[in-house]
Amino acid sequence: MLDVQQYPEVKPYMQPGDVIAFGGKCLFSRWAKLTTRSAVTHVAVVVEQPQAAVSDMQPGKLVVEATVKDGQQGVMTNRLSERIETYQGDIWWLPLGTEARTVFNANQAAFHDFMFAQQDKKYDVLQLFGAAVDFLDEHPWFGRISYNDEDFSSWFCSELIAAGLKTAGVIKGVNASEVTPHDICRFEIFARRYTQLKGKPRPIRGFNSLEATNWGHIA
Repeated sequence: MLDVQQYPEVKPYMQPGDVIAFGGKCLFSRWAKLTTRSAVTHVAVVVEQPQAAVSDMQPGKLVVEATVKDGQQGVMTNRLSERIETYQGDIWWLPLGTEARTVFNANQAAFHDFMFAQQDKKYDVLQLFGAAVDFLDEHPWFGRISYNDEDFSSWFCSELIAAGLKTAGVIKGVNASEVTPHDICRFEIFARRYTQLKGKPRPIRGFNSLEATNWGHIA
């Protein structure tokens, strides 16, 4: 169920592991919307502020994401309030559901260790292309081009989030390198109610409806 609220209203309820979904307006985002048939073109994940940085940063929600921003590209930690203020497009908050939250909390240390260990790794445009054109994966000629074997030497946005959620035990057996931003939003791991923080009200097609276990493998 889609709700619409401002970030300050829901900020106190956001927890590590919650997903932030974005729907951009740039040329690349329009291509992603076309290939995945989804309003969602990018995802990030809420994290706790690293203890070593507490004295250097103002209190607030942080997200880890693999993205291109301000002339930089790769895995980075950003302040959510700044992302919401400057992002040109739609933004949604997808809180983990009760069962997923219980599992996540039991593995939260491993999740954060994994996410912060990826900091500054390169952005992976090639695998993003492969994940987005899944309809070619089983083609006898083009499958080698479009299908991604799991490779964590560099990252695209939803690959990073899927790998983090897999580290937390929230999803299992998933080929993270085949997961699109839309796939993340469809995985059945979220609370029934999700919130749009920016943009005109727009439901996410297929939200919270897909069994994630072993997703992204060719049969």
